[in-house]
Amino acid sequence: MQQVITADRGLALALDSASESTSTTCLAVSRLGSIRTSAATFTLWIQLRGRAWVESKEGRFRLRAGDWIAFDKDSHPTVQADRSALCVGVGLDGESLQSLAELTDATLYPGRAQLSRGDLRIALRLWRNAAAQSGSASARPLLLHLAAMQRDFIAQEQRCPGRSRSRRRQVFGRMQRARLYLEGNSDRVVRISELAQLTNFSSWYVSKTFQSLYEESPQALSARLRLERASDLLRDTSMMIGEVAAASGFDNCCSFARAFRARFGVSAPHYRDQTANPPDSAKPRSVTRKATAFTQS
Repeated sequence: MQQVITADRGLALALDSASESTSTTCLAVSRLGSIRTSAATFTLWIQLRGRAWVESKEGRFRLRAGDWIAFDKDSHPTVQADRSALCVGVGLDGESLQSLAELTDATLYPGRAQLSRGDLRIALRLWRNAAAQSGSASARPLLLHLAAMQRDFIAQEQRCPGRSRSRRRQVFGRMQRARLYLEGNSDRVVRISELAQLTNFSSWYVSKTFQSLYEESPQALSARLRLERASDLLRDTSMMIGEVAAASGFDNCCSFARAFRARFGVSAPHYRDQTANPPDSAKPRSVTRKATAFTQS
């Protein structure tokens, strides 16, 4: 069998360098379980049911059913499932990534996106097959499916600067990590110097390449993500408008009000009223007074 690490019913486990050495490790967290990755391993997680929260070097993230997220080798994510959640993942060493490149002429990158219901079922079936069988060949169908999940990245990778394909892949991988960092820190203003340090590129190079790849500057994406975070907090919590503004990285309510109206076309209080459950709803809206450490989207 492949190495399998399962954290269920509140169990907290770790994937570290002292763990049994295998090229592919199958991971699963469910029902308040958690897994911390401290080994130099590329990890990819798929949320099948419920919600999970992830904390890594790139920030904090919330996963809903259908989401996937991938982290680079030194990101060291900790994945925490809620009481009814199921999240499966894989840990891949350099050998597994090289094997994937030889099979499909593709590689895996950091990032996050969503899967269709059909792709979720396929991913779970392939994960179970890989976990139940032995040998590197048993994990290949799963790796091929993971590569297909990232097929939208191919066109962006080809637009990266660099004379060789290996250089373009290196640049794109670092830009993906910069984008993930912005998503994981949507509670504050992120400086370009932070992205430069993360990617080991100059601030000028990061700004220029990011704009070319994503057709949006890092500053514009950061502002958009902060406003999307604010909309989530308005919909899902009972925090006051000033608290939402502060939790989304705005210095004052006035700047938040202007930015929110420009983005959504309505004021923050009106947006909350529009997205609240109607009075005759069978399921009252669940609210929390304060944002927790894992409110991050």
